Amino acid sequence: MDQAEKLRNIIKQNNEALPARPLARVITVTSGKGGVGKSNTAINLAIQFRKMGQRVIILDADFGLANIEIMFGTVPKHNLCDLIYQGKNIKDIITWGPHDVGFISGGSGISGMYNLSREYLEYIIVNLAELDAIADTIIVDTGAGIGGAVLEFLVASGEIILVMTPEPTSITDSYSLLKALKQSPRFSGENTVIKVLANRVNSDTDGHALFNKLNPVVAKYLKLPISYLGAIPYDPQLERSVMQQTPVSIQYPNARSAKAFEQIAARLNRKEGAVVEVKKRGMAAFFSHIITGRKLDEAGA
Repeated sequence: MDQAEKLRNIIKQNNEALPARPLARVITVTSGKGGVGKSNTAINLAIQFRKMGQRVIILDADFGLANIEIMFGTVPKHNLCDLIYQGKNIKDIITWGPHDVGFISGGSGISGMYNLSREYLEYIIVNLAELDAIADTIIVDTGAGIGGAVLEFLVASGEIILVMTPEPTSITDSYSLLKALKQSPRFSGENTVIKVLANRVNSDTDGHALFNKLNPVVAKYLKLPISYLGAIPYDPQLERSVMQQTPVSIQYPNARSAKAFEQIAARLNRKEGAVVEVKKRGMAAFFSHIITGRKLDEAGA
């Protein structure tokens, strides 16, 4: 039995052993290039979800860059590596930030997970499954660009928010990211909803215009359905909040950008008839997809 099959059996056995439980909604926030406001989006959506009464955890999967902890002004004591290699449990590695938003620093722990023994894998999967009881929504903040680690998270996700700005490079890099995602043999377009968020625009009209620069090309050449989520206006108060290491949704709750994040969070929570409802997978299934995929890729290399 290979490692991928072994992990699938572990997930199946754990699911059969545990009573039925709600699964967390996993939303992955990404971008084609850095500097477009991806981490700000993840944080402020998390704050807005909390204001709506949801329990929220952010997984900072931008390995090597501690954006979430810098913006929260909080230094975590542990990260995902400590869960994998130091025997910590999932609650040990959650750092609680403003408004009781939890976040987990990814560190560089994912890369070695698929080589672990059955016992280690079982321990990790059981712990990750506990996140579904701790959080209603888990927001995964990926790195930027089309690196292998980013694509692994996107392939595993059923719901993706792609952040882009009016810069020509942001538009072309967003297309390149979607192209790389579509070409991944493990990507399932039928089970993935991709929503585009226009950032640093003057108005929602400009946001729609930005989306319409990307959508026709994606539809024609990639045959990949994407939808428009909304727009975050350019806002000096958001820039000041970043310098103050406090999310704009907390520091300036009446700012234009904070109100826009509030509207987008509400839109994400609505079940609109025209939007395909994403089946909740939970964190154990999310990570199992990443680990098994790596092993399958290795076997086919």
